[in-house]
Amino acid sequence: MKNWLISPPVVFIGILFTLIILTLFLKKLSFRVKKSAAGTRESYACGEENYNNNAQPDYSQFFPFAFFFTLAHVATLMIATVPFSGQGAYVMAAIYIVGAIVGLFILLKK
Repeated sequence: MKNWLISPPVVFIGILFTLIILTLFLKKLSFRVKKSAAGTRESYACGEENYNNNAQPDYSQFFPFAFFFTLAHVATLMIATVPFSGQGAYVMAAIYIVGAIVGLFILLKK
């Protein structure tokens, strides 16, 4: 009969209300700045006052690294978790190894 007390929705709501009440009580103990210094609400741009906020980052070096990371980890995960129960498993692992090698050749081709 009392199993409903430990069901996930009841526990979630109980923890939520506990945290809300705890936050309201501890809010009075929190440190608050009485007077803000000049410039605390402005964005920081490495000391530049007239900074162009429309900067376009260059991802040309990020995407090859991300592709290599994904390729290496997916191939490793698939090879490591293949169930070695027969010859078909070795063929599947070999296909992933060949696919990883071809992907690396395409990635490192300049």
